[in-house]
Amino acid sequence: MSDIVPIKLVCLDLAGTTVGDIAMVERAFAEAIATQGIVPGTGAYARAMVHVHRSRGCPTIDVFRGIFPGNEAQAQAANLTFERSYEGTLERAGLTAVPAVMEVLDKLRGNGIKLALITGFSRVTLSRVLSMLDWDDKIDLAISPEDAGGRGRPWPDMVLHAVLRTGVADVRHVAVIGDSENDMLCGTRAGASIVAGLLTGVHSRERLLKGGATHLLDSIADFPSLVLSDDLGTTQIASSAR
Repeated sequence: MSDIVPIKLVCLDLAGTTVGDIAMVERAFAEAIATQGIVPGTGAYARAMVHVHRSRGCPTIDVFRGIFPGNEAQAQAANLTFERSYEGTLERAGLTAVPAVMEVLDKLRGNGIKLALITGFSRVTLSRVLSMLDWDDKIDLAISPEDAGGRGRPWPDMVLHAVLRTGVADVRHVAVIGDSENDMLCGTRAGASIVAGLLTGVHSRERLLKGGATHLLDSIADFPSLVLSDDLGTTQIASSAR
């Protein structure tokens, strides 16, 4: 870590970063959209799914508000279907942590770093995910948009909420990792010193850089070495983004 701003808090994205359920999330979105009359094979469906992909990392309700602008009832209905579909898939298929993520969490906590999971899922869905993961001894906080006043990514609120909850004195002591442009925007707007983009997730290198990624990683396994490095400018495991 930097000798000026040692990292004291890490905010980690959930879906696609610490748990490998990108396809499950996409299917739940597709099913929710279909219940509102937007079915596969139509131009409307294709446009909706492009919006879903572009909006990954944002609160799920905000994604549906973008698909059904001006129709809050339809957005809420679709979001409820999404939650039921996703949780049903969890019941059937379970949830798998990304390879090496347990070692990553243990190494960061072993170095005295606070850990917060941040997500676009509702508190209800997040609670269901946490009950399946059983990570109570691995993380300090798990934050949904509702916990931070309702504004999720790309706003900085969830990261700043984690800063307040953990008592970190300076936002420069924060590192953020995620796989979407909106994760990067959130970390950048919050003032985090490290905003690491994972190249194994939903968005491309270009999208991550556009969101403000300070580093690009090929694997979450590389993240502790970045956070704990004495020289972020020359660390070998991160692709410099600036």
